Amino acid sequence: MEINEILTGADESMQLAVDYLDETLGHIRAGKASARLLDGIRVEYYGSLAPISNVANISVPDARTIAITPWEKAMFKEIEKAIINSDLGVTPENNGEVIRICIPPLTEDRRKQLVKQSKAEAENAKVSVRNARREAVDQIKKEVKAGLSEDAGKDAEGEVQKIHDRYMKRIDEVFAAKEKEILTV
Repeated sequence: MEINEILTGADESMQLAVDYLDETLGHIRAGKASARLLDGIRVEYYGSLAPISNVANISVPDARTIAITPWEKAMFKEIEKAIINSDLGVTPENNGEVIRICIPPLTEDRRKQLVKQSKAEAENAKVSVRNARREAVDQIKKEVKAGLSEDAGKDAEGEVQKIHDRYMKRIDEVFAAKEKEILTV
């Protein structure tokens, strides 16, 4: 394998870890209403599970409310049931035309718990980035054994470390932004 392929593969793996972290943190409730909170919730729709966004219009009329307008009357009960059974921790209100979810303000303990959960997710992403670095360095060492010069191997390892450091910094930035969002009252 060529060194550039190894570096590109490591870069892509690390980017996937950051993207996954960003997606995961988007589902953690920070006291503000966001349509992304509903992304992980699936409803029964004609025999298969579908995201709420595929069966209803989702809007955020204000900072504390999510409004869901199902396209079919039959979906009201399914959507309500899915929200109640989810780990969102809120009860939907149904007026027959719109399902409203009021996002209550977070308590201090809940904020600390969410920051701890976010930190654990960030740490998982860091572990993934470290694993990608380790795999790339192992591949480079195999290339050195297969005939690549040691200087080129060391340079490539240095490049992998630079890529690693860049993504670790990015993970810290993503976590810091989420922590600030959670702790902002």
